Amino acid sequence: MVYYAALKEKQSQMNTVLIGSQWGDEGKGKVIDVLTDKADVVVRYQGGSNAGHTVIAEGKKRVLRLIPSGILHEGKTCIIGNGVVMNPLDLIEEIEAMRASGVEPKGRLFISTRTQMVMLYHRALDKAEEAARAPGKKIGTTGRGIGPAYAAKVSRTGLRCGDMLRDDFTDIVREQVAETNRKLKMLRAERVDAGDQIGVPGCTVKDYQLDADEFARIYAVAKEKLSPYIIDTVPYLHAAKAAGKSILCEGAQGTMLDIDFGTYPFVTSSNPTSGGACIGSGLSPRDIDCVVGVVKAYTTRVGEGPFPTELYNAVDKQDPDGKTMAEVGHEFGAVTKRPRRTGWYDAVIARYAQQVNGIDYWALTKLDVLDTIPKIKICVAYELDGKRIDTIPSSASDLARVKPIYEEMDGWMCETSNVTRLEDLPPKAKAYVDRLVELSGAKLGILSIGPARESTIRVAL
Repeated sequence: MVYYAALKEKQSQMNTVLIGSQWGDEGKGKVIDVLTDKADVVVRYQGGSNAGHTVIAEGKKRVLRLIPSGILHEGKTCIIGNGVVMNPLDLIEEIEAMRASGVEPKGRLFISTRTQMVMLYHRALDKAEEAARAPGKKIGTTGRGIGPAYAAKVSRTGLRCGDMLRDDFTDIVREQVAETNRKLKMLRAERVDAGDQIGVPGCTVKDYQLDADEFARIYAVAKEKLSPYIIDTVPYLHAAKAAGKSILCEGAQGTMLDIDFGTYPFVTSSNPTSGGACIGSGLSPRDIDCVVGVVKAYTTRVGEGPFPTELYNAVDKQDPDGKTMAEVGHEFGAVTKRPRRTGWYDAVIARYAQQVNGIDYWALTKLDVLDTIPKIKICVAYELDGKRIDTIPSSASDLARVKPIYEEMDGWMCETSNVTRLEDLPPKAKAYVDRLVELSGAKLGILSIGPARESTIRVAL
């Protein structure tokens, strides 16, 4: 059930950025799907196929890695922007999966000519570089080549989707493979595992060498399949804006994984924050009317790095409340399947995300996961070296040393997933939501109380 309330403060035609406000996995795919009904164009502006957006609608579950979630709405145009690093093989697989489920992307999906590509040799480098790091120094990369692809972009050696339209594209691929082979040999890539599959049957890392001819063949096929989707999306977006169309910008990961504002070095290689939406799409900052921050009613994190409110992980922390969050919330990566670490809601992180992103409205998700927890804690500040602090230390080592300062509230101990109006929430659940909003610095726009599109209370969006 969806409850609609008019948003009087904003015009119906507006351009919105939706961002993750924690360490990713906040439920952005569902919220984007819900907001798409008021958008004409949906733009994915950063990240790659290392993250997935899960959408459950009309009884079907779909995990989208590169294609914007708006593709599931008939008549919406979807753009993969220049800030994305796109694996052509993953995108082809996703397009074919969409077709198999009855959704035709052709004519509605466009890829920027400026979009950088994640190639299979980037995946081989990613695995080799992570394996070469000393114990305790590993980043927790997904191994999907995202970091090396962004590194190639910054070093001006990357391939862009527009390069697929060139006649000499496969020759360039061969050159890139030769250069990668030199790097793999220096990294002693047998530590990746000699003969390790890197994405396509028959395409292996063996004796430090990748097969340039095999790569050329693979990407010649990819070029044929993807060329019809590749356009210069910048003039397209500005023409859409001039025509009065509403644009929705979709990010991946979350604020605390931002390369500049996250828990560096345990971060992604791009800017998931709202500022990245303009750089990754070609829109001007003046074009953005509203920023929506997605935040869970508790906190999760995947991979390495500090996590002040952590209660539970799959290895050594077995707190029963954290375990309930993990199990009831099905806390596994949509793409990687890695178990997520879980902990109490961290209002320090939420306030920081609001400041960095300029969040106007919160989309609060997974409230129902807490339905059976009798006492619920909220981190309202930290203690560092005996002093209370109210913001995120810029140093990950300092963040790892903080002690959370908690408030405690009574749980509501009843089901909330059947609620269709905010005022019908159990009083204690409503008090918890109100307190999170009060502590976190923006208004409540959406409350999600279940995984399906229909399990959404729209308060102000």
